[in-house]
Amino acid sequence: KFKMALDGKRVRTVFVHSSNEMYGADKMLIRVLKALHHRTAQLVVLPSDVHPGASSLEERLANEGVACSVMGVPIIRRAYMTPGGLLPLARRAVHAWQFLRDSRPEVVWCATSAALLMAPIARLAGVRTVILHNQEIWGRRERLVLGVLAIWATSIVAISDAARESLPTRLQGRTVVIENGTEGIGRQSLPAEAEAPIFVVASRWNAWKGHRTLLAAWKIAGEPGHLLIAGGPPPVGEGVDVRALVSEMGLDGTVTIVGELDDLGSLIRRAHFVVVPSDAPEPFGLIAIEALSQARPVIASSGGGLGRVITDGVDGLLFSNASADELAQCLGSAT
Repeated sequence: KFKMALDGKRVRTVFVHSSNEMYGADKMLIRVLKALHHRTAQLVVLPSDVHPGASSLEERLANEGVACSVMGVPIIRRAYMTPGGLLPLARRAVHAWQFLRDSRPEVVWCATSAALLMAPIARLAGVRTVILHNQEIWGRRERLVLGVLAIWATSIVAISDAARESLPTRLQGRTVVIENGTEGIGRQSLPAEAEAPIFVVASRWNAWKGHRTLLAAWKIAGEPGHLLIAGGPPPVGEGVDVRALVSEMGLDGTVTIVGELDDLGSLIRRAHFVVVPSDAPEPFGLIAIEALSQARPVIASSGGGLGRVITDGVDGLLFSNASADELAQCLGSAT
């Protein structure tokens, strides 16, 4: 499909993504593909070293009629940043170069910063246009490593001012900010009054996503309702055992682990409040936009892009990152 002769002037584009799931960056890839459908002949390349959970991006792409290939592409992961991991990474890099030389795309789109190794590989394979979609906030280490790789990108799109400002200064001048959005869902009325309000948190159980802080705040606030936790442990990277935390803290009576869901919208519609408790600054916080689109107020940490998405005291409440005491005050005042 990708190599077929094209009608019109659609640009042959390879989108390289770093996971095979259906969370924030994965959802945004779907929306980018839809937005560029009439301008690009699309092939999505997904990594073969990540096994999806309950729902996969590969399955969603097939349903959308998008050509997809799962292969050993060089994705930057901590597991590969070791002497033993560099050789497999180098093999993937060579394979990716050969693939691009054979398929000859006009554009390579790095859908996350973790796919940035594809930027120099694509340029060396003769690809003239390489786009980085920066959906992360870079720390000092990322600026040192990714900053070198990003020089090979011809254009950079950042999902928020916070994401753009985290880049090295030399890259910020050629970075355009295009904030994330969500499909028009239509505002839904709040659920009927219950004995206790329902709070929802939905994200991967990465260590920095703030589940430990949320559960500590939940206890400090006196368990002010019923908390539904969606998501699951990440297939790669540092995670937290949320189920064990709930049990250890004796919160089983008011906290329910929902797990991974195909339809997050139905869970949001059950909620009185959506909580985004990230300990580290969120690059954007797509779940906050999804909640607001259904008229659900959001309780969120203020760092990163969430401070721009939420207006404190108007459509939600903000607290300092990693502050269980401030989050507990927000949970208490929400009821």
